[in-house]
Amino acid sequence: MIFKHLGVFALFCLLTLPLLSLQQANMVPEDDLIVKARAFLDALSRGDFEAAVKDFDATMMDVSGPDKLAEFWKQVPERLGAFQRQTVARRDQLGDYEVALVSCEFEKVTLDARVIFDKEKKIAGFQFVPSLPPAKYEPPPYTDPAKFEEREVTVGNDPWTLPATLAVPKGEGPFPALVLVHGSGPNDRDETIGPNKPFQDLAWGLGSRGIAVLRYEKRTRIYGPKLIADPKFAALTVKEETIDDALEAVRLLRSTERIDRKRIFVLGHSLGGMLVPRIALSGKDLDIAGFIIMAGLTNPVPETYLRQMTYLLGLDGETSAEDRKQLDEIKNDVARINTLHDSDAGMSERILNASPAYWLDLRGYFPPDVAFKTDKPMLILQGSRDYQVTIEDFENWKKTLGGRADVEFKLYPKLNHLFAEGQGLPTPNEYSLVHGSVAEYVVSDIAAFISKH
Repeated sequence: MIFKHLGVFALFCLLTLPLLSLQQANMVPEDDLIVKARAFLDALSRGDFEAAVKDFDATMMDVSGPDKLAEFWKQVPERLGAFQRQTVARRDQLGDYEVALVSCEFEKVTLDARVIFDKEKKIAGFQFVPSLPPAKYEPPPYTDPAKFEEREVTVGNDPWTLPATLAVPKGEGPFPALVLVHGSGPNDRDETIGPNKPFQDLAWGLGSRGIAVLRYEKRTRIYGPKLIADPKFAALTVKEETIDDALEAVRLLRSTERIDRKRIFVLGHSLGGMLVPRIALSGKDLDIAGFIIMAGLTNPVPETYLRQMTYLLGLDGETSAEDRKQLDEIKNDVARINTLHDSDAGMSERILNASPAYWLDLRGYFPPDVAFKTDKPMLILQGSRDYQVTIEDFENWKKTLGGRADVEFKLYPKLNHLFAEGQGLPTPNEYSLVHGSVAEYVVSDIAAFISKH
């Protein structure tokens, strides 16, 4: 997904692009990592930044020593109000990393401090995210678990193996199959956002309709800290972030029993949708049967991020001096990205939380033009209430591909970026605080497209 929650400061997120990514976590007794997380927050709240960084690992110390941490903390009162207290805590996991989440009450809002620990119990990452919402995920009523079965599989090979889940309809088969490709950020296999799991909705909905679905943990979720800390990965691009693993998922399906290897499709959402044309070209030898693009971005990512942040910062009807400063910083970053030279590809600096190599790899990429080069059928879906990827992006697909008989387009008036129904002005709370399933008619349209081809 390509968005950032209004009013949330995300420090050193293990992401490629700014993203709010909430993980469900169970309440547990306060172990040593929660104690360490609380001590870190205590030091932060009293302004003792030397004490706050005492458990930082080398990378965190380098990117956020005491001075940088102090600069960050000075911005907090204006955006969130004065810090008041810590409350409940819980635990989560991020690949090989352990996570402590501590609920923190500020004058204006309650957020969770998400403190990430490495194997040596050093702090490897830290961010504030919205507190775990009271709403819970519920499988949509159009799913029937009695009609399919799920099993754990592994996508890819060392050193980038990814845990995955394959849902297969019951019966002898062979069944058509679909690979789900995430949006930006360290998504889990369900693309979990607050109480929402759009990829589980799709997997269970299509599994109930006789279509096998493979969904997997994204590489930046399982190996994010490693990708950030190791200099040899400084030149990471969307090839390593997304494309390679999507093709490995297709290869896995081609060798899986009860799967029809001639009817394997790929679905990309958001950034994944934007990259579907490159996946199609890179996987030409795999003879993928067709492609589905859900909210696929066509405009340049940096400019899109600036547009998104302008929208989010204006939701309250006014733009503060701090808001204008933040937007000016983003504009400067966008300008810096647009002036990069090919010789900058090896630089280790990060601009909008991605390397120069990442941005250079995407320069000049207009997905509809690349999609036109593939001769496979496509289904392109868009929600009208999506403020992250807009109708303008959808129209760009139509302008380029509208003359092809094997390309179908669906625009849904009530749907947001997660393809769930909503009303009124869309905001991040619609994703992080409210449960909504992928609309049944979207699942039906995808199933019909796969059956047709």
